[in-house]
Amino acid sequence: MPDTDKTIISVQDVTKRFGSTVTAVDNVNLEIKEGEFFALLGPSGCGKTTLLRMIAGFETLTEGAILIDGDDVSSVEPTHRPVNMVFQSYAVFPHMTVEENVGYGLRVVGTPKAEIDSRVKEAIDLVRLSGLEQRKPNKLSGGQQQRVALARALVKKPKVLLLDEPLSALDAKLREAMQLELVRLQENVGITFIIVTHDQKEALSMANRIAVMGDGKILQIASPKTLYEYPSSSFVADFIGQVNLFDVTEQGIAHGELTLTVDELGAVVLPGVDTSRTYHKLALRPEKIGVARDKPSEIGLVAIPAKLVEDSYIGDQSHLYFETAGGKALSASVQNRDRDDHHLNKRGEKMWLYWHPAHFQPLSD
Repeated sequence: MPDTDKTIISVQDVTKRFGSTVTAVDNVNLEIKEGEFFALLGPSGCGKTTLLRMIAGFETLTEGAILIDGDDVSSVEPTHRPVNMVFQSYAVFPHMTVEENVGYGLRVVGTPKAEIDSRVKEAIDLVRLSGLEQRKPNKLSGGQQQRVALARALVKKPKVLLLDEPLSALDAKLREAMQLELVRLQENVGITFIIVTHDQKEALSMANRIAVMGDGKILQIASPKTLYEYPSSSFVADFIGQVNLFDVTEQGIAHGELTLTVDELGAVVLPGVDTSRTYHKLALRPEKIGVARDKPSEIGLVAIPAKLVEDSYIGDQSHLYFETAGGKALSASVQNRDRDDHHLNKRGEKMWLYWHPAHFQPLSD
């Protein structure tokens, strides 16, 4: 990502209502920097696609303003905005070749033929479709058709490329490969990419920053690592990956450090945590939990006995599901470093779960 503080997209107090009862986007404020790969992430119906369509100009704003590169485009037609959009369905023309599809937008606006030829070749090379210029979409794979759609969008050299769940129609292996391709492409062209997705792993692996949305609002904007390791709410913690949540029943301060009383764990000291806030839950990621047959002897660890109720083997990892004596469900993720490690875990076996208290993330809601 270019080292710039220039804002390319500014969403200011934007609200979108459908009728008198549905508020799809609720007073959203957002700034996206030039050259960012930015993701709008959230469950179905959270407002992320509506927000993207308002940036593109396909939906009108009920309230607020959208600025692109400093210009208010709130009332500007989509064709006159310096953005281009790649849709989930690709929307390539079946009767046109790759070359004709990519150059379509330039022909519509009357670009000289020599310039069209040059820019189409550049775009096709960029998405690695050289040699397929004369093929029609029915002779291309899903991934190749998606690259045609990308080239057609990039050939017009927009300031911002908008991607509306562009990989959702691809199978898992191809989807993962295309994620890497999109990151490479964005780094090469250097323009701002904004992607809408409900796939947490997709957003984490591609974006420089992510905005998590829920019920039409932005709940947290942060880098992938910050979102995962330091979620700001229970919703974000639960939506981004897997998480164990503990209820806090009492809060106090001892020797300048926060002490929380937690169901089934008792008093837990959290060094370095803001003592001025009130916390109601603790979040703990499954991979932070160690699993042993004997109680660990290391001082300072949190440890709790639990019964193994399920061992889900998924290749490189096993997801282990436990139940404590008090009935609390906990999950741990362990790497399968040895080929036969997972066979050692037996349902109903009593084991010890342990972790460092610094791996807790305290939450106020």
